[in-house]
Amino acid sequence: MKGNSLLPCRIRRLLTEVALLATVLLLSACGGGLSKDDTDESFAVNAGRDRSVAEQTDVSLSAQVSFPTGAVVYSWSSTPELTITHDDTSLATASLTTPAVTADTQYVVTVSATDTAGQAANDSFTLTVKPENLPPTAIVTVDSWADLPVGTYPAGVSLTFDGRNSTDSDSTSSEEISAWTWLQTAGEDVLTGIETDQSTLVIDTPVSDAQQTLTFSLTVVDDEGAEDTTSHSITVLSAADTPPEVNAGIDQALFGGERIVLAGTATSTVPTALPIATLWTYSGDAAPQIVNPNNADTYAVAPLVNSPTTLDFYLTGEDTFGNEVTDHLRVLVRPFPVRVLNDTGMTQQATNTTLSATQQNAFPGQDGQRGADALADNNVLEKAGRGENGFDFTKLNANGDEEDVDASQFSCVRDNVTGLVWEVKTTDAGLRDLDHRFSWYAEENNGGAAGNLNGTGTSCTLANCNTSAYIEAVNSAGLCGFYDWRLPNHQELMSLVHFGRTALPRIDTRYFPNTGADSAATLWYWTAQPSADGVSNDAAQNAWAIDFISGVDNFLNKSDAVSIRLVRAGR
Repeated sequence: MKGNSLLPCRIRRLLTEVALLATVLLLSACGGGLSKDDTDESFAVNAGRDRSVAEQTDVSLSAQVSFPTGAVVYSWSSTPELTITHDDTSLATASLTTPAVTADTQYVVTVSATDTAGQAANDSFTLTVKPENLPPTAIVTVDSWADLPVGTYPAGVSLTFDGRNSTDSDSTSSEEISAWTWLQTAGEDVLTGIETDQSTLVIDTPVSDAQQTLTFSLTVVDDEGAEDTTSHSITVLSAADTPPEVNAGIDQALFGGERIVLAGTATSTVPTALPIATLWTYSGDAAPQIVNPNNADTYAVAPLVNSPTTLDFYLTGEDTFGNEVTDHLRVLVRPFPVRVLNDTGMTQQATNTTLSATQQNAFPGQDGQRGADALADNNVLEKAGRGENGFDFTKLNANGDEEDVDASQFSCVRDNVTGLVWEVKTTDAGLRDLDHRFSWYAEENNGGAAGNLNGTGTSCTLANCNTSAYIEAVNSAGLCGFYDWRLPNHQELMSLVHFGRTALPRIDTRYFPNTGADSAATLWYWTAQPSADGVSNDAAQNAWAIDFISGVDNFLNKSDAVSIRLVRAGR
């Protein structure tokens, strides 16, 4: 026991000796001790130690400098390049956010420092970014159904469940989601025969006697194999509670007296709910005339108004279960403008293949649905005289006085729309006989060529059968008491063409008899206008004419033998 009690003292003495020896060696190696002259005082910068962090992580950068002289300017960079936020270069601190990666990726981050004495130093550390796959987020959207609570849908309709808004926050691919899987987890099966591996799911809601809930799940997988699942439920109405689908059509604007297109539709996705009973009604400060108001696809005649007037039309549909739905359209009716030109005479309406005398809602905006001709067809056009469709004429006798509409003898016709007074041809072999033909001739306003005094095939009661000689003769005779007769211009003569006539010629023959035979190939009448076509030596050799068989215009050589209908006055 005595020997053992002395052992701690020996150990303590030995340790003391070792410590003393180490101190002597250290002092000997340092030349006897540390001093300022023995340390390294060169300018240096330290970027910090190597680090490993997860992808899409915020990283703080901080550097330290040794023995700077004055202020220091810092600059951070990396290889490969990262976006480093370093707004104040006088500070050693900066930050970055690691990118999304699919494998461990190393970046060398470098800091450069320069002090006011021009000393520069740099240092780097390795930043290892590790992938961290976050699961995607499955998102399902379904458009709401008009006039039903959110999440409630009729029976028998097509619905699209859309999973394309599903996202993957850490995706490194342009296609964030690599796979979709749809399942139905509640309700009557509607997925039989339907693709369930697409980004969208299109189903038809079942037609059942009772309301039910359908539930669907969507599982999405990202490009790294992670997945997420969400569910979406909808309520499907019973057959008896599913409302009909009613559409009144589009809003419109038109003139009073024209036809309002009421191209409504009323149907149901439930076969036992058909047929749908429909009714058109209206509200507003004027009364339109609705034709067949119990037909969804019909039309109305707009009222004649003195100022712009708004009308609301309502289409109500009721199915066999008593469900009612009403839709509406708005119509702006403007006052019909004062006419200065004739309409075309066309009241027929076209389909893809035929002409029809009935309203064609599937082809709206046609000539036959608009303008004075439509008003005449709707029996609302006010006229000073008479005439087919939109035309408005008054007969004048040899003295220029008005004649009764049924008068068989008359010499001239006044167009109450344009204000023009027209010559009426005769069959008496006299000056104005319908069989006479004339060449075109004018000493002024002739396009550089006066024309022909007597063209080939001309015939008349005058020495020279040309337009100028005929005008002079008619004015000398004082037709209808007027002495200012002239050739009509192109627009004036074209205003007489009645494109709506099925019989020929294309003019209202009650007011313009003796225009020519309906069997003729053409019935050309001269206008006063030379044509730019057929110019020779800077002179127009042709003039415009109108054909009252086809209704077209064309340029004819001034020497051609053509009919004349003179005109005077106008607005």
